[in-house]
Amino acid sequence: MRILKKNFKVLFLAVFVAVASCSFTTKEFNDPDKDKLLLDLVTYVLQKGHYDPKDIDDAFSSGVYENFINGLDPLKRYFLASDIAEFSKYKTEIDDQIKNKDLTFFNLVHSRFLQRTDDVRKLYPEILAKSFDYSENETINVDYDNLEYAKNTKELQERWRKQLKFTSLSSYYDLVEEQKNRKEGKNAVKENFDAENVDSEEYSETQKSSKKKSAENYEALTPSEMEAKARETTKKSLDEYFDFTQDLLRKDYFAIYLNTIVTEFDPHSNYFAPPDKDRFDLQMSGKLEGIGARLQKKNDYITVIDVISGGPAWRSEEIEVGDVILKVKQDKEAEAVSIVGMRIDDAVKLIKGPKGTKVTLTIKNVDGTISDKVLTRDVVELEETYAKSSVIEKDNHKFGLINLPQFYFNMENYKERNAASDVKKEILRLKEQGMEGLVIDLRGNGGGSLRTAIDIVGLFIKKGPVVQVASAGNNEVLEDESGKVVWEGPLVILVNELSASASEIVAAAMQDYHRGIIIGSEQTYGKGTVQNLVDLNQWLRNNDMGDMGALKITSQKFYRINGGSTQLEGVKSDVVMPDRYSYIDIGEKDYDNPLPYDKIPPAEYSVWNGYLDYEETIKKSKARMAQNEQLKLIDDNAKWIKMRRDEKEVNLNFDAYYADVERRKEETKRFDSIDKYSNQLKFESLPYEIELMAEDSTLLEKRKRWHKNLGKDIYVEEAIHVLEDLKLTNIKVADVKD
Repeated sequence: MRILKKNFKVLFLAVFVAVASCSFTTKEFNDPDKDKLLLDLVTYVLQKGHYDPKDIDDAFSSGVYENFINGLDPLKRYFLASDIAEFSKYKTEIDDQIKNKDLTFFNLVHSRFLQRTDDVRKLYPEILAKSFDYSENETINVDYDNLEYAKNTKELQERWRKQLKFTSLSSYYDLVEEQKNRKEGKNAVKENFDAENVDSEEYSETQKSSKKKSAENYEALTPSEMEAKARETTKKSLDEYFDFTQDLLRKDYFAIYLNTIVTEFDPHSNYFAPPDKDRFDLQMSGKLEGIGARLQKKNDYITVIDVISGGPAWRSEEIEVGDVILKVKQDKEAEAVSIVGMRIDDAVKLIKGPKGTKVTLTIKNVDGTISDKVLTRDVVELEETYAKSSVIEKDNHKFGLINLPQFYFNMENYKERNAASDVKKEILRLKEQGMEGLVIDLRGNGGGSLRTAIDIVGLFIKKGPVVQVASAGNNEVLEDESGKVVWEGPLVILVNELSASASEIVAAAMQDYHRGIIIGSEQTYGKGTVQNLVDLNQWLRNNDMGDMGALKITSQKFYRINGGSTQLEGVKSDVVMPDRYSYIDIGEKDYDNPLPYDKIPPAEYSVWNGYLDYEETIKKSKARMAQNEQLKLIDDNAKWIKMRRDEKEVNLNFDAYYADVERRKEETKRFDSIDKYSNQLKFESLPYEIELMAEDSTLLEKRKRWHKNLGKDIYVEEAIHVLEDLKLTNIKVADVKD
């Protein structure tokens, strides 16, 4: 948005003047150490340019202290209690060290961490050289947040023994299952290929011979051989991990320290070291190659926080937000590498790869089950990030649905293509088909361009305020001034916990105007802030220390036209429908140090009075939802997922472990019917797409898949019920057509 860019430039012009007056030149420092310069520069720019700068005081110091130590050793497998006792004297001194460009705390923790990792590098091969006894009755507690640090090296060694046994147990289970399946398969293959009724068109003679030979030549492993192989797999994964860590330099750890300081201001402000900045620039340009998922490290685990529309993970339909990636196996390689505990950059290097290559990910799914997913790396298909629509037929009535995965725009020329202009085109096309009501699907839409959000709201109101934006010392009301309504009929907005930022602006505006009814999760994501990327090199004169990286900084905050912030609170759905994320931690409120919710005075606007029965329609929908058995099953599944994720005690006895896994498999069968649901609606592409599909079989398959999924969608079904219930006033319809 041009206004936002202007405000940001003014803000940082002031910062630039202040920084220049402080002479941030490398030659004017007595100590030309790059770390000290970076520390000084980053904290200064944050305090001058952040929307809500924090005081760098003792409380700030305590936060940095806790988060830096936890960031290096989240599973408490390296530091001893004596180390923490030694570090603790700096708990309230880091603020003073930051102001004095003193790196004593960082130097101590960094050097001790290297020492402890060297100790562990010698320790784990010794543990893995001995067999594990899986007949013993023992457990491991994986509640690392509440785990005390080991009192001595003996206790630490026992902690590692249990952790390595746990990791190896998982591999041992896989081998047992594989052998079980191979044995069953051996008999089945032999029977099938010896039989007369094998389909000759399904298998060539060569394939038959190969499969039969493979099955017959398979030799079973003994339990002790499988146990040894499981330990070897664990050792290889750790060898790979420590090979990665050995390549890390002091500057890599210092970047972690800087980020700990920066994220104390808020979770979306980050420091990007030079290589990280290059990757960020590549992502922002849309040139995403790999599996098409955004990842985050939390408590030593790499978690999927976003599945990018059009990417391999999205196309596979097997990866979802909340999945944890445990292992990565390259195409044609025998062993998978564990990425538990690995730096996220190193994990990403393993996961990413050239287009067309395959990667196998061992995933701990949202529901707690573990499975392997094979993906073919590719670039994100940009077409799948664009708006697409479908005609929905029910009882001889036609409705329209527009799916919008992102609020996109062309950075070089906004008018060339953007989300708002595409949504407008789809609305006009749907109107030509006789659409009587419209659903805008913003589920999973993480946001994007603010300008497109304002323009999309303008498609449904004649004119008026859309969102309020607050910068440091400046509040601004951003309005739609088009004066023309493109769709004057009934409107429903679908959202979920992953609808964020620009999605929340659209949903909030439609709710405040009473223009549309919001259906979905209890609330949306709750991200009501704006970030900008600042190149730190621009603040330096005569810099001879190389690239200083960049700072992503929170500079503004969104507010609804009713005065409430979307920060933390998000947008509360008018009609709440449970989903599998209902009880797990997803959203802004689940981050550390989020900016608070607050309110400002409302903008001047008039509620849209075009419905005869707006409130009554919401009541009817809530009543339907309360009686819906499918939703009760979905809610039960969400509670079950929450319960599974909260389990912290894991059996290290194989029989007990196996029984637990089998029990979970059996429990999940109860929820199989969720994916088999049919809403009995008919979905059809628009005529222009049908013409394209006649020449493009790939597009045809994509739309078939989309419509198949929509046919199972209970949320779309309820949206159609709501559209049927909404009735327009004749006066208002006449008014919007003026």
